[in-house]
Amino acid sequence: MREFVYFSDEAATSGNFDVNELMKAGRMDIVIHFIINSFFVSKELREDVKLHLIFYGMPDPPKHIEIQATPETKLSKKDIGNLIKKILYKYKEGRKTEALPGCFIEKKSFLKVIEEISAQGKEVFLLDKKGESIRKAKIPEESVFVVGDQNGFPKKELKRLKKKSRLVSVGPKVYFASQVATLINNELDLRGF
Repeated sequence: MREFVYFSDEAATSGNFDVNELMKAGRMDIVIHFIINSFFVSKELREDVKLHLIFYGMPDPPKHIEIQATPETKLSKKDIGNLIKKILYKYKEGRKTEALPGCFIEKKSFLKVIEEISAQGKEVFLLDKKGESIRKAKIPEESVFVVGDQNGFPKKELKRLKKKSRLVSVGPKVYFASQVATLINNELDLRGF
């Protein structure tokens, strides 16, 4: 199982955003592209991916959405904006809720999610331009890749995150977050994971 953690300090934390104005919903357009590039390949859906979305935008941060494609999960590239809206609307205070098959939501901070993943014995890789090349890095099958939005991570959390992770890079350029998901998936596919 490959896992991604995508952090956004702007993404809306309530389902009352307009799917026709995704940029105004805290760059929810970037979130949607990240989801598409994490799960979709030509004519099929990856069932070997677990995606954690951490939203710190208004009005009720933080929100942790976890998505894992199952045969019952209804993921359609054309309707991901509405999928996120539905998941956010299903939030119940004080508990982790299965909003839709394979889709969960709860109030949990970014570092708490990382700590829980680390406690499961998974190696955490933080995507960073200065990191070791992903092509040369030793990557166990049970790995988690942490990617930030266009604003990166809050400084205090980044400092703590770097202590809990290894830095890896997908290349000498700074890519869109969604492109990073594609490059990581490709690298893991080439390794036969």
